[in-house]
Amino acid sequence: MFSHPEPRPNLGLAILALALGSFAIGTSEFAAMGLLPWYAEDLAVSESQAGHVVSAYAFGVVVGAPITTILGARLPRRRYLAALIAAYGLLNLLAAALPGYSTLVGMRFLAGLPHGGFLGVAMLVAADALPHDQRAKGVTQIMLGLTIANIIGVPFAGWLGQELGWRAGFALPGVLALLSALLILRLVPRVGVDPDARPMQELRALRNPHVLLTLGVGLIGCGGLFAVYAFLSAALRATTDAPEWVVPVLASVFGVGITLGSILAARMTIRFGVIRSCLYLLIFSIFAQAFCSYAVGNAWLMGLSALLLGLASGVFVPLQTRLMDVAGNAQSMAAAMNHAAFNAANGIGPLVAGAALAAGWGYRSSGIVAIGFALAGIAMLALLVWHKNRYPLAQSAG
Repeated sequence: MFSHPEPRPNLGLAILALALGSFAIGTSEFAAMGLLPWYAEDLAVSESQAGHVVSAYAFGVVVGAPITTILGARLPRRRYLAALIAAYGLLNLLAAALPGYSTLVGMRFLAGLPHGGFLGVAMLVAADALPHDQRAKGVTQIMLGLTIANIIGVPFAGWLGQELGWRAGFALPGVLALLSALLILRLVPRVGVDPDARPMQELRALRNPHVLLTLGVGLIGCGGLFAVYAFLSAALRATTDAPEWVVPVLASVFGVGITLGSILAARMTIRFGVIRSCLYLLIFSIFAQAFCSYAVGNAWLMGLSALLLGLASGVFVPLQTRLMDVAGNAQSMAAAMNHAAFNAANGIGPLVAGAALAAGWGYRSSGIVAIGFALAGIAMLALLVWHKNRYPLAQSAG
C-alpha cells in the first residue's frame, strides 16, 4: 500500500479567506463614518457627538493591538486569526442589536480590539509567502480586502442603512466576519506553535525607536485623512442638494481611490524605497486635503476629493514595509501596531475636526485641520530620516 501525501494547501484560497476578514473589517470601520448622519439622528445626538462612535472604535484598535499580539504569540496563526475575526463578527452584531448611544460607543470600542492583531498577522502570512523584495505585494493582497470593502461593502452597508436602518449597516460586516472565521479554519494551512516564541518579547518593538518613529509618521500624518472622511457624508448632505443615493456612491469612489492608492504605493515602494514613497504620498495628501476644503458645497467636486483622499491613503504600504525591516523578532507586534497607529489617527482626526465643527468653523475646516496633520507627518518623517542615518540598522532597507 502506498501512502498518499497530504494535499498542498492552496495559498490563493487561504489569502482569499484572510482577505474576506479584512473586507469585513474595512466595511465596518468605514461604514461607521458613512452612516454617521443616520445614527446621530436616530440616537438624538449631534454629529460631533456621533463622531465619538468612530473614535471609540479607533481607540479600541489602539488598545487591542498590543494585547491581542501578546496573547496570540504562542498560538497557531490559523486559530489565532479565526478567533479574532469571529470575536469581531460577534461584537459587530451586538453593536447592531443593542440599544442606546452609550452602548453603541462601548460596543464599537470592543469591536476595535481584534482589528490590529488580525490584520497585522494576516499581512505577515501573505508577505512571508513572497520573496523578500516583493513583500509589499503581500501587504497589498490583504489590503485589497480593506480597499475593495470601500468600493462594494461600505456603499452596500450605507444602502442597507438607508433602506433598513443604520443597524443593518453594522450587522452586515458582522456576518461576513463570522464567515471569514469558518473559511480560515478550513483553508489556511496548519502551522505549529513556534517553540521560540516569547510573548513578552513582542513588547520590545515598543522600545525600538526605529519602530516608534515609523508608527509616529502614520499616527500623525494620516490624522488628516480621517478628519476629512469622517464628516464627508455629513458635509455632502448639509451643503449640497444631492440625493441620498449619492452618499454610498461617494463611499465607493473613496474605495476606488484606496484600491488604486494601495497598488500604486506598492509599486512606488519597490521603485523608490520607503522614505521617498512616504514623502511623496504625504505631499500629495496636502494637495488632496486642500482640494477637499475647496470642494465643500459642490457634489461633483466632493466626489473627486473622495477619490484623491483614497489615493493618498496608500502611505500605509511603505510604512508597513518599513516596519518589517526594523522590527526584528517582533514582527507581529509591529504589524499590529501599524494598524493601531492608523486607527489612533482615525480617532484623533475626527475628534479635532469635530471640535472645529462644533466651534462653528464649518465643514471646510476639516480640510484645513487635515493639512496641519500632513505637515506634522512630514516633520515626523524628517525626524525618522535623521534617526535612521544616525543610528542605522543593518536590516533597514528604507
